[in-house]
Amino acid sequence: MELDSTGSPVDDIAYLTRSEHRVPALVALTARPRSRSELWEMTGVSSSTIRRTIREFEDRHWIRRNEYRYEATQLGAYVASAMMDLLERFETERQLRDVWQWLPSEENGFTVGMCADAVVTVAEADDPYRPVNRFVSLLRETDRFRFAGFDVALLEPCKDELCQRIVEGTRTEIISRSRVVTYIRSTSPELFSEALESGNLTVRVHDDLPSFGVSIFDRRVAISGYDPDSVMVRALVDTDAPEAREWAESMYESYRRETPTIPLETAAE
Repeated sequence: MELDSTGSPVDDIAYLTRSEHRVPALVALTARPRSRSELWEMTGVSSSTIRRTIREFEDRHWIRRNEYRYEATQLGAYVASAMMDLLERFETERQLRDVWQWLPSEENGFTVGMCADAVVTVAEADDPYRPVNRFVSLLRETDRFRFAGFDVALLEPCKDELCQRIVEGTRTEIISRSRVVTYIRSTSPELFSEALESGNLTVRVHDDLPSFGVSIFDRRVAISGYDPDSVMVRALVDTDAPEAREWAESMYESYRRETPTIPLETAAE
């Protein structure tokens, strides 16, 4: 019996999402033909449920039977692709919804689409340094580093790690507030001087920087979200998306053009 096709597209979306096994089953059938027993084992639902799902997919012309196996039709593959895109969008949104307020705004040219394939690291009550630790891991994988904005690069444990990396050869340029440079210089004078004397560090001062941070590594860019109320980095979003890198490079250069370089003898005082 043919399925009544007078319903709305929302009805089909609701059907697919009402049970968690339906989208994975349809996606699996776009990859290759599978038997009913394979689908049953893969989804973990009962045999009667998978039989009913197969029948409903067939009624919608999303799959067809080929001997003892089933495969997606072009219609089924089209729907599966759209559903995966939709689920990925919602997964990105769920990761960002609680930290979005601390990230760059649309006025800064930043869009949620830049985060589609990003790693989103959020501070938790039992692990408040998760974003900072993620930042350190990215720092260890780069030979060139540029940073502007809120000073996650100069927080513990980033500060010592960054200075050590600079001494060992990581070419680094930092655009920071003068008070932060003064603080680092006063708390770690020897380490800071050694980093400067290595010739690998350029420090620029800008006292009108954004509340977020922009970091540019060899292969990834990262945006750090700072919460002034809790005085902590709440999230780090890092990605290798070309669109995000273009935005980060543009944002960084806009501040770089406005900032002087601190002379070595001044910065090391």
